[in-house]
Amino acid sequence: MTAMNASTLRIRDTALRVARAGQGQPLLFLHGPGGLAESQAWLPALAEHYDCHAPEHPGYGGAAVPAWLDNVRDLANFYLDYLDQQKLRGVHLVGYDLGGWIAAELAVRNSHALASLTLISAQGIHVPDVPATDVFLRTDDDLVRDTYHDPALAARVLERAPTEEELDVAVRNKEVTARLTWQPRGHDPDLAKWLHRIAVPTLVVWGANDRILPAEYGRAWRDRIARATLAEMGDCGHAPHLERPAETLAALTRFTASTGSPA
Repeated sequence: MTAMNASTLRIRDTALRVARAGQGQPLLFLHGPGGLAESQAWLPALAEHYDCHAPEHPGYGGAAVPAWLDNVRDLANFYLDYLDQQKLRGVHLVGYDLGGWIAAELAVRNSHALASLTLISAQGIHVPDVPATDVFLRTDDDLVRDTYHDPALAARVLERAPTEEELDVAVRNKEVTARLTWQPRGHDPDLAKWLHRIAVPTLVVWGANDRILPAEYGRAWRDRIARATLAEMGDCGHAPHLERPAETLAALTRFTASTGSPA
């Protein structure tokens, strides 16, 4: 399995930690509210197929919160700066949960550097009459159990006791997530009306048994983005790339190959 290499770049006036490895078409992975560590186990598999860039969002992982960071749109604009500064083109953009929301906001603004967009259990839109879990009202243990469909997998995650440093980082990640997504909860009321601007093929990946954002959310993303397809995974909760990593990777590589950009 390909090992990830960590480095720190400066994007304008902001330090950005990036894990990177692999060769081929560039892929930018944007993590969820738990930070990059939450999705770290899946990154080497991405690097087997792509030139994988996995930044830790500014303000996450214990980093200071930049003065300019007020909302998800700020992160979308920041990652457009990242693509420009790194001179990346033909990028497969992949985002999970909060990262999917950032990715959709980025693609609405400017898809010129993108070859495709993949949204995994993305926040960002509201679906009327479909109750979603208010993650700010759940305990840490509850959220782990909510994330996974397989209770045995959730139990294995909960067995590992975090270090004091990891607990401190988790608290700071929650603080910056609240700053970005508190009100309105987990969505931008203006985003849905601009999704028609996404100009690249889009794959929506969703767990059929997602208890945080039910499967109706995945279908809503598919229906609102032109050229979007949905991969709905059975016996799977909110984190398909962690609960069904091989199937999620297979869906992604098939999709990117179908766009004419080989994995």
